[in-house]
Amino acid sequence: MLQKTPDQPSRGTRFLPSRRGFLIGTGAAVGLLVGYALWPRTYPNAWTPAQGETLLGPWVKIGPDGRVTVAVPQAEMGQGILSGFAQIVADELGADWAMMAVEPAPWHPAYANVGLATFATAGLPGPLRGMAGRLGEEAIERLNLHLTGGSNSVMSYHDALRRAAAEARARLVLAAADEWGVAAGELDTARGFVVYKANRMSFADAAKLVDPDVEPGEPVLRPAVARPLDGKPLPRIDLPPKVDGSARFGADVRLPGMVFAAIRHGPVGGRLASATAPRGVVLVKGPNWIATTGVTSWEARRALETIEAKFAVDGRKAGAWIQQELAKAAAGTGGEAVAEHGDVDAADGTVIVSEYSLPYLAHACMEPMTATARIVGGRAEVWGPTQSLTLAHRQVADALGLDTDAVTIHPTLLGGGFGRKAEPDAMVEAALIARATAKPVQLIWSREEDLGSDRFRPPVHARMRGVLAREKAVAAWDSRIAVPAVNNSFSKRNMPAMASDTDKASAAEIEGLAEIPYAVDAFRAVHVPVGQPAPLGYWRSVGHSFSGFIVESFVDELAAAAAIDPLAFRLKLLDGKPRHQAVLKAAAEAGKWGTPAPKGFARGIALHESFGSIAAMVVTAGVVAGQVRLLEVVSAIDCGRAIAPDSVRAQLEGAAIMGLSAALGEEITFADGEAEQRNFDRYSVLKLADAPIRQATVIVNAGGPLGGVGEPGLPPAAPALANALAAATGKRARSLPLARAYAA
Repeated sequence: MLQKTPDQPSRGTRFLPSRRGFLIGTGAAVGLLVGYALWPRTYPNAWTPAQGETLLGPWVKIGPDGRVTVAVPQAEMGQGILSGFAQIVADELGADWAMMAVEPAPWHPAYANVGLATFATAGLPGPLRGMAGRLGEEAIERLNLHLTGGSNSVMSYHDALRRAAAEARARLVLAAADEWGVAAGELDTARGFVVYKANRMSFADAAKLVDPDVEPGEPVLRPAVARPLDGKPLPRIDLPPKVDGSARFGADVRLPGMVFAAIRHGPVGGRLASATAPRGVVLVKGPNWIATTGVTSWEARRALETIEAKFAVDGRKAGAWIQQELAKAAAGTGGEAVAEHGDVDAADGTVIVSEYSLPYLAHACMEPMTATARIVGGRAEVWGPTQSLTLAHRQVADALGLDTDAVTIHPTLLGGGFGRKAEPDAMVEAALIARATAKPVQLIWSREEDLGSDRFRPPVHARMRGVLAREKAVAAWDSRIAVPAVNNSFSKRNMPAMASDTDKASAAEIEGLAEIPYAVDAFRAVHVPVGQPAPLGYWRSVGHSFSGFIVESFVDELAAAAAIDPLAFRLKLLDGKPRHQAVLKAAAEAGKWGTPAPKGFARGIALHESFGSIAAMVVTAGVVAGQVRLLEVVSAIDCGRAIAPDSVRAQLEGAAIMGLSAALGEEITFADGEAEQRNFDRYSVLKLADAPIRQATVIVNAGGPLGGVGEPGLPPAAPALANALAAATGKRARSLPLARAYAA
């Protein structure tokens, strides 16, 4: 529907789906729609223009000054998606980049992330994949599922944004053509104007002439040569307000009469048994937490220190036993083969066996969990950083006993997300505290709570067995991966209808290990799920964050056993995969592979495919006086067409630093149910002084489809570093963090 001003009558009823309005069940690979015939088939446009603005469909509006505003449903957490969406629209529309703006899209099915269905059904056979994908898209739209994750924002929304911009362009062209009395086919748009020969009409003037009842027909997309902004570095829309301080993050919200809250959570898997407060201290109790309030955050935290609370844990408390159980599981016979071909047991040749382990990780966002809530007249408003408007709406509504249309979520910028802020626990807590105190409340978790009560990246133990044939090919690749099921843990908290009581073996839980790019004669990947009490969540690149380390470390060990250069060995196993080979060669060339490294240092290389992209990395590193030193990191990526190359480079460099930080010093351990690392004095993130002296990024475009960017650069970091240190020292470390293995 087209809407010109707030005064124009709507041609439909505003639709905000209720959590009671529909159900969805799950099949093996795709949701099965229940009550499908009762669901709405069309939705009116829920994006409301301000006075004087013209709405040209659900994605684009034009202001009286000619400013073009794009609706963005995805969370901005530093990855540049606000500018990315605006750049796609500006190029197709023919707008002036200086006149582009963005707004958060409303929580409405028109903006649901239907591209998630592509990833959920990627492993199915062709015809079934197509059918399941269409059903999945339908289900995601009708579930009104908004989610920023999986590096799929551009992939998911690119085509819809181009079509929306082309339709908006057609409406402006039709309006101008009618005014000038010429054929619309003779007009075009450029730099914010509709153009006909020597005549120009600004977007602002053309928008005023648009007839909402005239449909422009099927949008015609511009060819690549007519999109001058595509692939060009542009000033990012979100940077000026971040520099001058006007950007609003979660903790920047201020409401009249607002108080501040401090919170303390119990052990993982625990529940609150009792809590008492001194007279005059406001105490709010939750299932596994207590909170206090004050007129300042300092007073709230001081009040929290006066609370006497006891927590109980049903079952075994989290502790060192978890890693021990993982090691036993990897060495045992349980689990299920989730991917296999050929007969790995019958392979003949030189056998190489290695075991690798990785610890729990915290997200360690610079911005701790935070939210601000206000409840008035049976309606709730919540402000805060979120990667999912859907989960935020539904969980706040459930916690308060409200319908979802009685809840409004105001998303803010994210000071780091990495998957953590897909979960709305802080928003739920803030809403419950606001209801209990009858005041607007801002809740900010302390750093200790943020690390100790995280939704952790799971620990892993892998047993790898490879068989080298006489011709130095890989005759068999056999892996046993013991890891808890992060997907099931997330679902239990956020989508219980899709969860199971116990973790089950799944290829999705060991992504990057259930499929590898290298040619091997026989292959088997066994997932052994191991139960444990800690809450698990999505961490940047999810399963690929550990599979990259395991696979690429083992490939280096196979290369060493075959006495072949690691680069040459990989290229041989990638025969017939030119995209992978091109990325690997690009990283190797830029990383000076084959030339001597400085004395005491060596180069390590790694390749990994994830989220539709192929990334490779060369790390130059060594050990000096018991400390790992990073000299250089070179990344290469093939993500298809790099629409915004500066953002691609920034994401690759940021992912490399995060991956190296996790590989070197980060880990969470548990004792008596509590995380032992609760601040940066013990949770060791990479410091600026220890960062690589030089970083470089190479973008490779082999003409493939669009791929993700935010996460694919992380998986190669740990193995490239581990491989470099093994070459530099002659000592192979197979457990992370690496700093401990090489400490003096």
